[in-house]
Amino acid sequence: MRDEWLSAPDDLLLRDCRLDFHKASGNGGQKVNKTSSAVRLIHAPSGLSVSSAESRSQHENRRLALGLLRMKIALTFRADPDPDFRIGEPPVSMRNAGYPLFAAKLLDVFLFHGCDPKSGAAALGISTTKLIKLLYRDPALWTEARTLRTRNNLPPLRSPER
Repeated sequence: MRDEWLSAPDDLLLRDCRLDFHKASGNGGQKVNKTSSAVRLIHAPSGLSVSSAESRSQHENRRLALGLLRMKIALTFRADPDPDFRIGEPPVSMRNAGYPLFAAKLLDVFLFHGCDPKSGAAALGISTTKLIKLLYRDPALWTEARTLRTRNNLPPLRSPER
């Protein structure tokens, strides 16, 4: 189910969401205080919710909230790893629409291999260093990988900067 949510077009994902619009606070001048441009999405099947109020545009905030929701789904739900999943050259950009699915599958492999970077990297066909760098480049992904290791009574990952 998770992969379907992550790969669904925006209009299909929105069908499963309740949208709440409200007035944002903070920067943006009077428009922010007068219009309901902030968006909160509540994804009914998963129970997850996200909010976006970065823009003065309700349309832009809805688009941003969908991206946040996809990433939250990717970080929250684990599945059995896809045996055909391999890291391409170059790996998926964090700005790519397919990044949340890529991140979810990366975490699936990592968890399946006991949160061990060496065996996870071997399964993905990359070096251990490359796996650590892929996790580290996204703060949310890095935090989740470290949390998974903590739950498995393993020491935290060390950043590649050392």
